[in-house]
Amino acid sequence: MDKQKWELTTRTGLKILVRPAGQDDDAVLDNLFHHVQQEDLCFRFLTGGSTVSETQLHAMTHVDHKNTETYIALVEGTHVPVATAMLARILETQRGEVAISVHADYKHYGIGWELLAFTARQAQERGLQSIESIEMRANREAIELEENMGFTVQPYEGDASLVLVSKQL
Repeated sequence: MDKQKWELTTRTGLKILVRPAGQDDDAVLDNLFHHVQQEDLCFRFLTGGSTVSETQLHAMTHVDHKNTETYIALVEGTHVPVATAMLARILETQRGEVAISVHADYKHYGIGWELLAFTARQAQERGLQSIESIEMRANREAIELEENMGFTVQPYEGDASLVLVSKQL
């Protein structure tokens, strides 16, 4: 299967190539997550873990590409994975959940912003009416970025340490 690819340019001028993850990308994502700060792994998976399990990697790469998609961002012209985004339709709704992780050496290049905007466009193209993310309150950097993109923040029912960040598309 020939994978679709998108070229994006961040606010800093960094060119990235984004493509859907395939079943053979477990090692690519594993490599990326070994370069994500431990705190960011905790924020991404809402756990205290410092590694991403084979089961979690498999769940990101073995998706139906209709209701769930994992995207891998690479520095253009290289095989260096610098970020990943996951978009998962919340079943039987018009809402999608989004999760993004960025390589520690590539934070503050605008990759998270550009990948979130890209994922929002993909959600809209799939007919979703809103996207959301469950964030730890301590993840101020991500919450601020999302607020700057027009997301609203509200308490997450049942867990005071979390917030629900959402945006109408």
